[in-house]
Amino acid sequence: MATLSEPVAERDHLRGQDNAPVILVEYGDYECPYSGQAHDVVSQIEEDLAGTVSFVYRNFPLTQIRPHALPAALAAEAAARQGRFWEMHDILFQQQERLESEYLIAFAQVLGLDLERFIIDMTSDDATARVREDFVGGIKSGVDGTPTFYINGIRHDGPYDYETLKAAIEKAAEQRPHSGRKTKAGVSRER
Repeated sequence: MATLSEPVAERDHLRGQDNAPVILVEYGDYECPYSGQAHDVVSQIEEDLAGTVSFVYRNFPLTQIRPHALPAALAAEAAARQGRFWEMHDILFQQQERLESEYLIAFAQVLGLDLERFIIDMTSDDATARVREDFVGGIKSGVDGTPTFYINGIRHDGPYDYETLKAAIEKAAEQRPHSGRKTKAGVSRER
């Protein structure tokens, strides 16, 4: 049974409540059509299981086969520097067919971001390092494709359709409170 090598920590982008009994971690790729399908499933689960599940997204751009995956991940990280990670995350999945640079800048503009700062942050070593950290953590955790999910630190190897993933989350909620999370400094919240 594969487990999450890098526990959820303050550095993560987390959407949900601090005391949720389940933390769902996804390693995804903004250009991956399967990650796009999973985005819709996770969004519905977040809505239906609010208070039960918190969601963490980690970048796993498959650059060998998807030329826009890395720039999209960098755009999300640049938006995070202005407190808008989740808004950019959602737009990138909603607009998967439009991930070229000019669209990424247009998305930033739609979100009301400081465009000069966005472009600087998107091309910064910090953003690149952040994406690389996610990717390396995924490799260490056994991620070999996207999307890959972990429920309370344990890899979910089943299908990720709505019913299956929801049932796995509900089962985890009944079994124990979440694990695989560092508590030293708490976990950052982005809603």
